[in-house]
Amino acid sequence: MAEQLLERRVRTALDVGCGEGLWRAALRRERPRLHYLGIDPSEYVSRRFGARRNIHRGNLGSLESLDAGGPFDLILCNDVLHYVPAPELHAGVRSLAERLHGVAYLGLFTSADDIEGDLDGFFRRPPSFYRDAFTAAGLRTVGMHCWIPAQLAKDRSVLEVSGA
Repeated sequence: MAEQLLERRVRTALDVGCGEGLWRAALRRERPRLHYLGIDPSEYVSRRFGARRNIHRGNLGSLESLDAGGPFDLILCNDVLHYVPAPELHAGVRSLAERLHGVAYLGLFTSADDIEGDLDGFFRRPPSFYRDAFTAAGLRTVGMHCWIPAQLAKDRSVLEVSGA
C-alpha cells in the first residue's frame, strides 16, 4: 500500500514496539536496501539484537528524545497503542505523524473488539478515541489499520481515503 501511494519503492521504515524485529526480516526480504529503525522498550531486545538489527531502546513516548529522524515511508506500530496511557499516546501519535511520509500501520484493538488473552495494562477505549487522536495528529485512514498524512491524502481519490 505504501508503494502504491508513494508511486515508488519503500526505502525507510520505523517500527515502534518492534520486539525482536520480525517486521525487519519480512521487509528486508522484499526490499534488501531498506533502512530499518526499530524502537522497543526491552533492555534485552536492545542488548541482544540492537546493533545487528538497528533496534534502539525506547517507546512511543520517547521518540522525540531519541531523535528517530525521518521522514519514513512506512511506520509500523502494531499491538502497542492500546497499552499506552492517553497523554503519551497523543504526543507519540503526533511524533509519528511528523515523521511519516507514506503509510503508518497502526494495528490495535478497541473496546468494540471481542478479544481474548492477556489484558494486563490494556486500555479499553472506544474506536472513536483512536480515530480522533489520529485525525488530530493530521492522519487520514486508508483502511486496514493504515493511515497517511493529510498532505498525501489530498491527492487521493474519495474512495481511497475515508473521512477526507
